[in-house]
This record gives sequence, structure tokens and C-alpha cells, in this order.
Amino acid sequence: MTSRRNFVKTTALAGAGAALLPNLSFGSMLGSNDQKLKLAFIGVGLRGTNHLNNALHRKDIEVTAICDIDSNRISIALDKIEKAGHKKPEVFGSNELDYRNLLELKNVDAVIIATPWLWHTRMAKDAMLAGKYAGLEVSAANTLEECWDLVNTHEQTGTHMMILENVNYRRDVLAVLNMVKQNVFGELVHFRCGYQHDLRFVMLNDGKTAYGKGVEFGDKGISESVWRTQHSVLRNADVYPTHGVGPIAAMCDINKGNRFVSLTSHATKSRGLHNYIVDHGGKDHPNAKVNFKMGDVITSTIETANGETIIVTHDVSLPRPYSLGFRVQGTNGLWEKDGDRIYIEGQSKPHRWDDSKEWLEKYDHPLWKKYGELATGAGHGGMDFFVMNAFVESAKQNIAPPLDAYDAAAWSAITPLSEASIENNGEPQDFPDFTRGTWIKRKPYNWMKDSF
Repeated sequence: MTSRRNFVKTTALAGAGAALLPNLSFGSMLGSNDQKLKLAFIGVGLRGTNHLNNALHRKDIEVTAICDIDSNRISIALDKIEKAGHKKPEVFGSNELDYRNLLELKNVDAVIIATPWLWHTRMAKDAMLAGKYAGLEVSAANTLEECWDLVNTHEQTGTHMMILENVNYRRDVLAVLNMVKQNVFGELVHFRCGYQHDLRFVMLNDGKTAYGKGVEFGDKGISESVWRTQHSVLRNADVYPTHGVGPIAAMCDINKGNRFVSLTSHATKSRGLHNYIVDHGGKDHPNAKVNFKMGDVITSTIETANGETIIVTHDVSLPRPYSLGFRVQGTNGLWEKDGDRIYIEGQSKPHRWDDSKEWLEKYDHPLWKKYGELATGAGHGGMDFFVMNAFVESAKQNIAPPLDAYDAAAWSAITPLSEASIENNGEPQDFPDFTRGTWIKRKPYNWMKDSF
């Protein structure tokens, strides 16, 4: 997906196609009517509503409760639920803590949390304490204390949580993971990844439309600009690392035979958001006086216990095309997403890149072979179908999910560690071992199966 506008356009077209095929229901191949997961949603903004749409396409889901403090979003969600032929769920949202009343319901087995970042950990923690299987949007935590809260609460209660990192299920990412598992690249050595996405029109808008041109944020903004932009004002850190690092962590078995050991980070100066405000609102607009602390480009280098390095880039405030910047490099060759190219020693022409298309088709993942057509219209090129499916199937069986509390903690720790490193002129920061040493013997998840 090259931009949010293309995403919206593609999703709309796919949704129209699904409407022409009313018998094509996500749940028709997944579970049965006899085993329905009673699912609740905390947060039904744009992201939460996307998850709701995917849930309503399944036959093994019953939406029993929703919560949001925005009455307009509640109305939108209720309308979708009614049109899908489901019973009206219980509604919560009278205040910011009303979600806790939702968590007391006996007819809720699992919850999906899609709220502003500062609420993620506390809501996931409360969900686990209430015995509810938790699906948590990214990033999962903002501080090291919150990272430990997720792990400690999971261990204390025995209740599972899954970080809903959809990029782990992107078609090319899973194909490359297949190549990794089949040793096509040889022994892994180096990775690059990140979140490189021009979000200026998301973090600044007109207060009326989520992705409309304008320069307002905070109380005068709408959607993500209400809360997300403030992080750029107050923090100099990689605040959104998991889209890039999540897939890489799966490839190099982080927390399961390997772990993140240390990190160093550096930040550029901040110019992008200020210039955007001046260009679209004028130099006399009040927001032109705002001092944005977050550097436009933040670069972090992670070392792993097994000797790999991972470069992670956060770049959301400057004009640029979308890219997660993936590079997977081993002793036999490498894949780079930018340029869609692969080189494998002994198979590619010497010193010449191969177009990645044939390689990715050859190693297409079993999940995509089985469910690719079914995933059409699920959002983000189909990725959202797979992350929802993994969550639902794990929750129905009450088993550990593919992306668990330890993953949520390790990936999210990049934010506070990068902040500390930048504050101290790139000083290396040690990762906590959230597994308490068990990473040495924990077995990697079976990513090559075709169920979830």
C-alpha cells in the first residue's frame, strides 16, 4: 500500500467485490457456528472499525459488547453490526474508565483494543486481570514499566494477549519468511526495516476530516491528530517500531532462541511538521510556534544475542513514498523490498539483481495459498484477515498466540530505549530480558503451517 488514500480506495473496491459475493464469508472456512467466540471491542475508531468489519464477516464470532467515548463512532459501529444481521451488543463509553465495566461481562471471552497509545497497556492489563483474551493494537507499550506490566500480568493471570501486528502477515513478508525457514539466504546476518510513511496529513488536519488538509491537532483536530501528534511534540523517540521490527523478529526467532541485546539511536533535527504548518496554514498560525521535539528521521541499530544487526528507521514527517524498508541479508544472499529485488549466490547472475516477483511466487506462503482469495477486502491488502484469523483461532482454543506478550514487550521497548539513547548522544541501551532467560529454550512458533 503506497498511501492511506490508496488503502482506502483498494479497500472500497474490494468491499464492493465482496458485496457481489454475499456467500463468501470469512468464517465459512474457519470454525463453525457451534463454537462462537464472544468478542468485544474497546475502541471503534477507524482502526477498531476495520477490525469490527472483519469480525462481522466471520461465522464463528458474536460481537457482544463495544466501547468508545465518541458517540458518533458508537453509532457507526452499531449500524454496521445491525446491517450484518447481528444482535445489538451492550454499549459502554460513558467515561474513559467505562471499559472496565465491559470487562466484567460474563458473555465476553476476548477483547480487541484499538485505542490511543497511552491506553494500550492499561487496557490490556485490565483485560488479562479480568480473564479476557486480549488483542492489542500497535504499539503495545510506551515505557519499559508498561512492557513489564504486559509480561507480568500475563504470567500472573495465565491469560494470553496478542499484539495485532498485521505486517507479519503481509504476502511478501511471509514468502520471505518461508525462504528464511528453507535456508535460501543462508545464515542470517543483517536486517533493515522501519516505518517510513508521510503522515503529515494524518497528524495535522482541518478538524473535520481525518485525512483532510489542515494544520490543527489536539483539541482542534480529529481522529489521530487528537492524540498522536502530541507524541511528536513531547518525545524524541521511535514511537512506532513494530510494523518493521515485528516481521524481522519472527525471521530471527526473537524471544525463542534469540533476543534483542542492545540498541543505539540517533535523531535528525525536526523540520517537517513545522514546514507543513507554515506551507498550509501560514507563518502566523499559532501552531507554527510549536516546537516539535521528535526528529524527522530516527535511526536505531539493534544487536541480537545470535550476532545479527537490525537497522530500524522512523520517518513520518517528511515528503516521501511509503516504505517499510525491508532488507533481509544472509551468507547466501539478500532481499530488498525497495526495488523489489533479490540476489542469491549461485542462482542469480553474478552481481545482478533478480526481480523478486518469481522468487516470491515460488515461495508463496501456505497461508496465502489457502486463504489469499478469501482475504480480499479485509484491509491493508489482505493482511488484516490473517491477523484477525490468528487472534480468533488462538482465542477460541485459549492457547498462546503467534505474537505474544513477550513479543509485545520486546518490540515496544524500542520506543523508551531509543528515547534514552537519543537523550544520551547515542549511548547504547540494554534490552531487558522479558523472558527471564527462557528465550534460550523456548521453541519458535510454527510459522509454516497453513491454519493460522
